[in-house]
Amino acid sequence: MISLFDLQQPPPLPGPGKKARFASHTALLVLPFYAKSRCGSLGKHVLTPALTLSAVAAGTPSGWHVRLWDENLMQGPPPQDPLPQVVGITVHLTFARRAYELAAWFRARGALVVLGGLHVQSCPEEAAQHADAISLGNGVEAWPGILHDAESGRLAPCYHGGYELPFTDEPLPRRELLDYSSYLTVASLIATRGCVNRCGFCYMSTGSVRSRYEVRNPRQVAAELAALEEPYGVFIDNNLGSQPEYLRALCQALRPVRKIWSAAVTPDVADDPSLVREMSTAGCTGVFLGLESVNAASLVEAGKRNARADHYAAQVSAFHRHGIQVNASFVLGFDHDDGGTFERTTAWIERQRLACATFHILTPYPGTPLFRRLEHEGRILHRNWSLYDTGHTVFSPRLMSPGELEEGYAWCYRRLFSAGSIWRRRPPVLRSVPAHLAGSMLYKKMNWLWPVLIRVRATHAVWRPLVALARLRCRGMRTAASEITAETADVWIPDRA
Repeated sequence: MISLFDLQQPPPLPGPGKKARFASHTALLVLPFYAKSRCGSLGKHVLTPALTLSAVAAGTPSGWHVRLWDENLMQGPPPQDPLPQVVGITVHLTFARRAYELAAWFRARGALVVLGGLHVQSCPEEAAQHADAISLGNGVEAWPGILHDAESGRLAPCYHGGYELPFTDEPLPRRELLDYSSYLTVASLIATRGCVNRCGFCYMSTGSVRSRYEVRNPRQVAAELAALEEPYGVFIDNNLGSQPEYLRALCQALRPVRKIWSAAVTPDVADDPSLVREMSTAGCTGVFLGLESVNAASLVEAGKRNARADHYAAQVSAFHRHGIQVNASFVLGFDHDDGGTFERTTAWIERQRLACATFHILTPYPGTPLFRRLEHEGRILHRNWSLYDTGHTVFSPRLMSPGELEEGYAWCYRRLFSAGSIWRRRPPVLRSVPAHLAGSMLYKKMNWLWPVLIRVRATHAVWRPLVALARLRCRGMRTAASEITAETADVWIPDRA
């Protein structure tokens, strides 16, 4: 019997059994299990794979066989027969405990374990206690040296991957190692690396993170998407719009590919209607905006640059006018948030008819300025990293209790996932309503179905018809958008001064 419980608990690890065969020159890269929030959509975890493991796998030297294993696809415990010589495990704060369990399990069987990822960057001393080696910095560049040293029996305790190789010259991710049937699309793409912003609550503001901002050649990115047998691509860049002229050049390169795509950008991209039009005609059907709050004081507290709450409505409207859906992210629990924040935020989302929204409880990740400030103020409640998942309150809010913040977070999801809210947020264009309702109901109202789809590897098959409809709709939008003149496309945006 498959149930929601399967997405709350990791698969059990087998106990000691017969001795497994050892396979030299083999490597296994593992994404550990993490518990899924019951408040949000369980489907979002299989929309597209992270590039972390497939990108590192691309650096595997000849003579080595590498395999990927995502525990969240519900296919049981990681393979152990034959036992890989080297196991690389990516570690995030919320699944650090599971990563350490896996590390101990593999080491007990004789495999060499290497840990990398954001949490290792933030807490290297902690991670080093659970591994034969840790990898800091760019794992793509560090991985070949790690395997070379493992082969020669000289594995060092710590490796530092630099960014010497230009971003454009890095090998493409090895997507052939992914299970295509388990995701909406495997066309995860990255055109820019790093972030020009340093928001106080973000991992990118951690002092140990040293990733310079770089861009790839737009034609190279377009060729990568064109070569994939997927109609839909997802850019996983922190902010694809950091450099507006680069985004414009990328859109011009993507237009002939005739595929649809979505990306995360900052809302100020919409201040240039001609750029939004370029995105639409290039196949962009959706943007993810990190709005964080509709409270101007909270945006200042967060250190959000290029963000004005009083401009948000006009910016969202600019995307909508060009047929681009908006999914926005909101953070709850800033020092200026009180008990009325939840109602104000969800009401604003409904007024703007956002296609979707995600909510996060403010979480002070270790190493960030936010963590240091709250720790100095004595407001950190505990260091149980598994609860630092943006779904639990791990600090003392200023204007409400921890329990009130958690209940308000859950209430926001209940309201936005309700049939009434889905209907109120329907697109004003009648022909777009059926697709909105179908996608919203599958994404938001069928959490009971997702464990089944994930277990039987049917995610791609179920989503594919909706993607096909979105692509057809986009073709019409492209034609319409290409006919809009600069004058009619302009959306009034107040002067930032």
